[in-house]
Formats: sequence, structure tokens, C-alpha cells
Amino acid sequence: MAEQQQVKPLVPAAFRDEEEALSTQLNLRKRRYVQCCGCISALSLILAVVVLVLFFTLFRIHDPKIKINSVTIQRLELINGSLRNDVNVTLLANVSVTNPNVATFKFSNSTTLIYYGGRVIGEAIHLQGQAKARRTLLRNVTVELDPEKIEAVPSFRSDLNSGAFSISSYSTISGRVKILKIVKKSVVVRLNCTTTYRISGRQFVGESCRPELDF
Repeated sequence: MAEQQQVKPLVPAAFRDEEEALSTQLNLRKRRYVQCCGCISALSLILAVVVLVLFFTLFRIHDPKIKINSVTIQRLELINGSLRNDVNVTLLANVSVTNPNVATFKFSNSTTLIYYGGRVIGEAIHLQGQAKARRTLLRNVTVELDPEKIEAVPSFRSDLNSGAFSISSYSTISGRVKILKIVKKSVVVRLNCTTTYRISGRQFVGESCRPELDF
């Protein structure tokens, strides 16, 4: 006897429609999920690029610069080939501190030492201050030089006869630059200068300065 062929029951049309709708909805959700992940990844990449650009440009801390614009000497009085010991020689220097950063450069008390013949003949302390963002701060520095220390230098007599003195200065400024309370850096700016003072013209010539920085 022939086997009776089994007939698979047909799936109701309503069930097929629901299955197709569910599959379409799942595919749509997957597509939206992929698109959302792509947007998040793109935004994250853009944000990372922006942060890197800001870090290497706007947020990058540049070196402050210190410069001696002019130097003069007052009350340098000679009597019979010697300095008057009862009057201190005054050295006046106009100093500028340039801050190229987008934040203020705040510095504490700083010092300037004056050397002649390898010996310290004067010292000055400058009060704390600040150079605003992308601005230059000008300051006048006054240093009192000791005549006795100047005359104690072995080469004083020969320099006096030649009419010129070689003088060196050493300035130090310690400070900090802070950007949005995120990027902070302490900076120590040092400046070594050597110049020649001509007695006849009462002026400094041939100034040479070498800046140094520590972070």
C-alpha cells in the first residue's frame, strides 16, 4: 500500500506578516545601532583631534622671555683717579618680561647680581609680579654698587686707565604659567649679560646676553 504523502501545514498569513515585520524592525535597529556607533566614533575622533591641536597650539606653554633694554650708571664719581667711597654707584636697568602664552605668567621675587672682575659688586631684589597673556611687562631695576668692592678688583686700575670696565649681570625670575587650571608649568628664566662701560661717554656698549630656561 502506497504511503500517504504528509503535507506540511501552511503558515498563516498573519503570522508571516508579523515575522517579516519583526525581522525588518530588528534590521532597522541594527542599522541604527551601527550608525549610532559610527557617529560616536567619529565624534570621539574629532574631539581627540581638537584636543591634540589645542594641546600643541593654544594650550602649549611657550618660553617667557626676559630682556634688558637699557642700562645706565649714575653717581660714578672719580676723585684723583679713585671712586668716592662715600657715595654708592647706582646702576639702572630697564627690563622687559614677554609672555607669549594665553595665560598669565606669575613670578615671585627675583634677583639680579652685578659682577665685575668675577666678583659680586651689587645685588638687587625685584618684587613679585605678573606678565599678562601675550603682553610684555616693563620694569626698572635699581642696583646699588659698592665702590669699595669695585676698587678691590685687581684689574680696576688698568681698566680705569683704559677708560672702560667690563661688567656682567645675572638675573633670575621664577614663576608659573597655568592654563584653565589644567595645564600648569613652573618656569625659571635666567639671563646672563656682559657689557662694557666706557667712562668717557658714560654709556654701555657691546652688550651680549644669553637666556637660560629651566622647567
